[in-house]
Amino acid sequence: MARGMQHQEITGPGHEMANDTIRRTKDISDTSSWYVLMRITRTIPTAGILSLLVVVLVIGALASPAEPWFLGDTITLSGYSPESSTVYLFLTGPNLPSNGVALDDISARADQGGLTKVSVDDKDRWVYRWDTHALGGRLDPGTYTVWVTSEPVDRSHVSNANYRTIPITLAQPGIVIKVPDQPGTLLLRSTPNGTSVVLDGEYYGQTPLTLESLKPGTYNVTFSRFGYTQQTLPVTVEAGMRTEIDVILIPATGSLSIATSPGGGRIMLDGADAGISPVTLTNIPAGNHTLTAAKEGYAPAAQAVRVIAGQNVTVDVVLEPAVPAHATQRAGGLIPSIIPAVFVSLLFMVVCRPRSGR
Repeated sequence: MARGMQHQEITGPGHEMANDTIRRTKDISDTSSWYVLMRITRTIPTAGILSLLVVVLVIGALASPAEPWFLGDTITLSGYSPESSTVYLFLTGPNLPSNGVALDDISARADQGGLTKVSVDDKDRWVYRWDTHALGGRLDPGTYTVWVTSEPVDRSHVSNANYRTIPITLAQPGIVIKVPDQPGTLLLRSTPNGTSVVLDGEYYGQTPLTLESLKPGTYNVTFSRFGYTQQTLPVTVEAGMRTEIDVILIPATGSLSIATSPGGGRIMLDGADAGISPVTLTNIPAGNHTLTAAKEGYAPAAQAVRVIAGQNVTVDVVLEPAVPAHATQRAGGLIPSIIPAVFVSLLFMVVCRPRSGR
């Protein structure tokens, strides 16, 4: 790999590097001859290997992994140091001495000689595999800094040596187990029975209704029946649970505005007194009803009316004058009195008719 270049490789789990690699290369000044290579490898059973390779010049900015590593991972650090045969590593971070500790034994303080020494090979390259499981102590989850120096110094004396820092975030490992959701059951009842049920826009039947094997979640359930106000409500189905819903439907109502000609007629609706016209009747159940209007001196009038839910229906009733009772009786008695008179007249005419031949 040519010095004076910045190179980064990221290989996804479960893939060979040659098959799934993102490469970024950037020219950097080659005025410095000392730089650090960090290669971090996480090994997870059955999940493949994720590798991150970074090469940076001393005067360049050091890239670090975007994702956190877990306590117990093995992180491989490597780099180049042509000016020394040994590099020295120490660690700073949460609840550690400010001047650092050795990577392989966090109980060894860097300001007391606790440094991790790594040899540089004949190609000026060094490699260190940091086992975060064997540290001689316990690290807390958090973000740490690995210091790489060309001289055996601690943090307070890094100005006396060439150095580079590598930020690394360590997280607490955990296990996430995903269990498939168990279906739930929904029992729907209503008053009155026989109400149509629509679940998230799909018709399922009439109440009482039991729906099984429903995926857990929230559904919009609509109850509807002719003559009643439609109701829609959200219902939550829980995994492995039975949810029961009871709904009382409210009758749909409308109103009637009733007038009679002439006015002042007594109004009856379905046999019940409803007042004197003109009158407006409200909260009447939707559907067919019988309306009767009566007024003294007029014949009662009855007719069927239909109440429409949410609407006002206007009804006009024309009353006809009633026939007097004595006039009916007089007309009825006249015919019997006329019949005998007619009979006598016809008989007289027959008797008195002139006979021919005399």
